[in-house]
Amino acid sequence: MICGVDEAGRGPVLGPLVVAGVAVESDAALRQLQVRDSKKLSPARREALAPEIEGVAKSVVLVIPAEDIDLMRAEMSLNDFEAKLFASIIEQLRPDTAYVDAVDVDEIDFKKAILHELTTPVEIVSQHNADELFPVVSAASILAKVRRDREVRTIEAEIGRPVGSGYPSDPVTIAFLEGWIREKGVLPPHTRASWDTARRLLSEARVRKLDSFGGGTR
Repeated sequence: MICGVDEAGRGPVLGPLVVAGVAVESDAALRQLQVRDSKKLSPARREALAPEIEGVAKSVVLVIPAEDIDLMRAEMSLNDFEAKLFASIIEQLRPDTAYVDAVDVDEIDFKKAILHELTTPVEIVSQHNADELFPVVSAASILAKVRRDREVRTIEAEIGRPVGSGYPSDPVTIAFLEGWIREKGVLPPHTRASWDTARRLLSEARVRKLDSFGGGTR
């Protein structure tokens, strides 16, 4: 059996990290579905493919909330944390070979980090852009992306405001964070407080508040 593991939401300042794994005896059915890297598919196509993938493969999806990411980052690097998550999925799927989309700049280091966490022998193929190279990783990337998008929409419904994609490069996300901080003086729920973007926005808001009271440097 082979499996593929990939993540969605590594970089966002808002929302969860999602890691998904897909296992099959053969990737023929996935090839027939024409799975691709999730970033190259429209949201509608990803949503359509997700149940089809689940119908032909065994799958596991982990959702790690922002507050848990902050807690783990206090103890280890994000790369090491993801290696633990990837290993957890591999152990649940129990493949002979696992193909993983390497999150570390060094593919071999990421492979070693996963192997360190495993309790059973598995061949690990760790490559950058694995979601473009191996259908089983493409399928995992689709499940991860679909689940993260759903989680973000749930957050949006809970908060009652547009939050964007959650990425620091998204002006909708930044506008939401700035507006919330301006109104309430704290970060909104589901924000990764350990992210530089969150810290910067909080700091800038405090400086503006001091300036408005005449306490800033002039």
